[in-house]
Amino acid sequence: MNKIRHIAFGYSTRCNIKCDHCVAADDKSPNAKMPFDTAKAIIEEMAGCNVTGISFTAGEPLLFLNDINHLIGMCRKHGIYSRVVTNGHWAGNRQRSDNMVSELRQSGLSQLRISCSRWHQKNIDRENIVNAVSSCKKYGLDYFISFVTDFSKQDDAFEQFLRDNSFKFFPEPLIYSGRAKGFNGSGVFTDYPPNLCAMNPYLTPELDMFACCDAGTHFTETGFFYLGNHKDHSIDELLQKKEKNILYDLIRTMGLTNMASYIGFKASEIVKYRKCQLCEKLFNSAGNLRVLENSVKSGLINWTR
Repeated sequence: MNKIRHIAFGYSTRCNIKCDHCVAADDKSPNAKMPFDTAKAIIEEMAGCNVTGISFTAGEPLLFLNDINHLIGMCRKHGIYSRVVTNGHWAGNRQRSDNMVSELRQSGLSQLRISCSRWHQKNIDRENIVNAVSSCKKYGLDYFISFVTDFSKQDDAFEQFLRDNSFKFFPEPLIYSGRAKGFNGSGVFTDYPPNLCAMNPYLTPELDMFACCDAGTHFTETGFFYLGNHKDHSIDELLQKKEKNILYDLIRTMGLTNMASYIGFKASEIVKYRKCQLCEKLFNSAGNLRVLENSVKSGLINWTR
């Protein structure tokens, strides 16, 4: 069966704002950038190994507009769905916003993902979101707003703003990694969720690939999500390494909750963690990881209802 291959493409970690909650950076993160010719060659290679979706992310991709437009055009040529994740800094007025969205649309961009949160909006005016969405509607570019939240009352006004404007948005749970690692998590309790994860891989500007595009780069104790560097392996080899890892597959299909229960986490403890926190408890611990790896082909694989 052919695997669905989508990749988060980190062209650069440079960003023009510094949000307190950013999962992609911390105070020690370098401002790295992939060489443009390298990025072009990688997209050609991705097209040859059946990658069907590329999301340009990491820092702020549109700081390198000409480069990104060219890479988007390559995606269009190869029939690859393309997305850009942006903070919307460029949409300070309607004319600038129209010019940006029109250019991206002409290059062949499939979708714009606009970040929004109380942390983003310390740096970017909310009117930028209004302008960006209006331009997307004007030029027929699909969009959605990624509303990052810790589900506290502080975010109610931001969510109401999105609802009042009838924007298409999806709440995204704050991940307590990167700059947000030191945040105090608000107490969110719910039913006993399976905590499945799609796990799209992430390619960094330094050509390292990780099996998870969210907090995987921060699992420094075990390096569980690290797949290797493109200088040593082809894109296809790195993706196959992800696809053949049984534990990765179980994260997608069994879910983190069942895996935590299997190795002895109490149910009352499991519900205290959000998905990425529970993942870190399982896989950034050498002891827990060893138990899961040793049992993956025996007891764990059969831990089903």
